[in-house]
Amino acid sequence: MSSPISNTDTTGLHDCLCSTVNQIITDSERLYAEARASSQTAYVADLEKIQQAARELLGLLNTNLTLGTLPSAVPSRTIAHLPASTPLTDGRGETGFFSRFNGHILVADDNEENRAMLTRRLQRQGMKVEIAVNGQQALELALSQPFDVVLLDTTMPELDGFSVLRQIKSDPRTRHLPVIMISDEDELEGVIRCIEAGAEDYLPKPFNATLLRARITACLEKKLLREAEQRHLREIEETQRRLSEELAEAANYVRSILPPPCEKPLRVDWKYQPSTELGGDAFGYHWIDQDHFAVYLLDVCGHGVGASLLSVTAINVIRAGALPKTDFRDPGAVLSALNNAFPMEKQNNMYFTIWYGVYHAPSRTLRHASGGHPPALLLEPSPNGAIASVQLRSPGLIIGAMEGVAYMSQSCHIPPGASLFVLCDGCYEIRDVFGQVMEFSEFEKFMQSDGSQPDGLERLFNWVRERHGDGPLEDDFSIVRIQF
Repeated sequence: MSSPISNTDTTGLHDCLCSTVNQIITDSERLYAEARASSQTAYVADLEKIQQAARELLGLLNTNLTLGTLPSAVPSRTIAHLPASTPLTDGRGETGFFSRFNGHILVADDNEENRAMLTRRLQRQGMKVEIAVNGQQALELALSQPFDVVLLDTTMPELDGFSVLRQIKSDPRTRHLPVIMISDEDELEGVIRCIEAGAEDYLPKPFNATLLRARITACLEKKLLREAEQRHLREIEETQRRLSEELAEAANYVRSILPPPCEKPLRVDWKYQPSTELGGDAFGYHWIDQDHFAVYLLDVCGHGVGASLLSVTAINVIRAGALPKTDFRDPGAVLSALNNAFPMEKQNNMYFTIWYGVYHAPSRTLRHASGGHPPALLLEPSPNGAIASVQLRSPGLIIGAMEGVAYMSQSCHIPPGASLFVLCDGCYEIRDVFGQVMEFSEFEKFMQSDGSQPDGLERLFNWVRERHGDGPLEDDFSIVRIQF
């Protein structure tokens, strides 16, 4: 007893026969054109009959051999005339194969039979299909609707496939739209030109079901990957935007805790420019009591959030006097207490340097101590109008390196009209365009000539920027000026 042909077998049989008939139509059209061009009139009429018969046969196949129209029991000999190598099913459950993609396909071909075959097969595979009968219509649809893939014939009226492809790829809205070219075997050179212009692949005529599925699957999977990549990029951009806003807010907070310039009883101003959004420098000054004025500047190793948090914490501790049993009028005692309060192993291995000074107004005496920090610079006017400079250095380890270190204070007299500059190393350790690093002596010489000018700090910053050249400074720029 013969076995019936299933619906899946009917699908394979229908497409196999339609593909064969379409190939007959395509070949006969080419032969017809060649016969007319070479005036071989004896063949023209026969080729017209072949085309007409093939189109009628294609119509009968579409009408009588579609899914579900074949009787439930058909003798197996009905399909015996097919080549033994012709598969009746692809073995993968083709119906709904693309359902996970939910694809929207544009089929652009001026051949009605080709359009019908592609549309039927794609719709059976769960795709939404739009058709275009010429190049101009294909371009208008591609630019007006969101498609996942375009099947584009290389030879069409009004606009050929290459012209349509070129305009699709030149438009920012559609340049990433996958395009598969449809071509005859003798159009390979044109297909190569289209691939070079941005086409994803090509589909030869007559259409092969396996190739069709493979080409579209590759394009849809690539499109899904690109969409996932774009979502990921948008998420990264959103994260970067949020982080930038948070960094800007943190930078504003750091600036907000810096003391404002003042005019009396001492004239104090400063210049601060972090090398990144958040720097590791911080400074402050305040009257401990009516006779003692403290000034301090610290520099945490590194940059970024961690360095900024440590610098702000240390400055707030000094400003609030939050070191138990510490006389803040004694610079050495303050640094010893800071060293014990901020050990490196409890600060993510970060340390800081600091210069801390206390000015006793009645005696015009300045006591100071340093923990691995650059010297402060004292400029003193002389009777002949020259400016003398004194480097206020004091030995001391960086803060946090070793507990129990005792820091010593030193003293100096502050004459009337003198200016004191407390700074970080970013004010002079500048690498110029030739890779040379400026020495402190060069900085000192510049300050002797310009430091006491009303805009002396701004002049210094511009000089440093000019020496450094384009791009951000490699380190934070922080300097405090006190004019006595």
